[in-house]
Amino acid sequence: MGHHHHDHSKDMPSHRLGWAFLLNFVFTIIEFIGGLLTNSTAILADAVHDLGDSLSLGLAWLLNKVGNKQANTQFTYGYKRLNLVGAFINAVVLIAGSVWILVTAIPRLWQPQMPMADGMIMLAVLGIAVNGFAAYKLAQGKTLNERVINWHLLEDVMGWVAVLIVGIVLLFVDAPILDPLLSIAFTLFILLNVARNLWETLRLFVQASPDKQTYQAVAESLQSLPHVCSVHHLHFWSLDGESHVLTAHLVLQHHLSPSESGALKQEIDKTLHQYALSHTTIELEYPDESCRDEP
Repeated sequence: MGHHHHDHSKDMPSHRLGWAFLLNFVFTIIEFIGGLLTNSTAILADAVHDLGDSLSLGLAWLLNKVGNKQANTQFTYGYKRLNLVGAFINAVVLIAGSVWILVTAIPRLWQPQMPMADGMIMLAVLGIAVNGFAAYKLAQGKTLNERVINWHLLEDVMGWVAVLIVGIVLLFVDAPILDPLLSIAFTLFILLNVARNLWETLRLFVQASPDKQTYQAVAESLQSLPHVCSVHHLHFWSLDGESHVLTAHLVLQHHLSPSESGALKQEIDKTLHQYALSHTTIELEYPDESCRDEP
């Protein structure tokens, strides 16, 4: 018995990613110019970081467009899992970018350089506005891809807050060491969150259950259905962190009449509806039947 749930909001992530990509790319160019004009290595480091973000956003946007294509004989579940590939690449790019910032910032602890404070403040305000808007746009997204990219953008917002604070302090105090200190603190904070997202992505890659509680709840719901004696081969995994798939074998207490069978299928539908699954396949087995999937 197959069941397919259709989602009409699938074009929304693509729209949001497109916006974020465009904003980020234009702003990256402004940053490179600004970094050179203000002689601020912090801003240049952020520009390189933003370039990485732009590449990731562009890739995610592309994957998201392809990800919504219909299933075919080669990709029988559709292309949604490509979102996971995007999320994985984004996380790797972000980790590489963060390491680059640490490598740049740590030597500056010993040899701090004084940048142009007023130019830093102007760029920081612009940076907070642009990245903040892009992050706000993507915060509405539910896909893992959008969550990883949202961290990219939040990292940039926090990076710019750091630049803003440092810029203001440097107007009054000669303490250029504050710049690398703040960069390092923010980068470490973000690395922690990216590591979490990366772990989640890898779990979904190896088809781990997206949520233990849901798995347990589904097992109990199916077990409590009329005429059902036991449940086995219950597999629950996710295509992209959002679209979940479930397959299960239900062993029946006795042979059912066509009307009982029809009523049970309706009960199964009703029971599974609350879990908003994208694909479900349920096999009904009679007590005297041997399971096809047993070794």
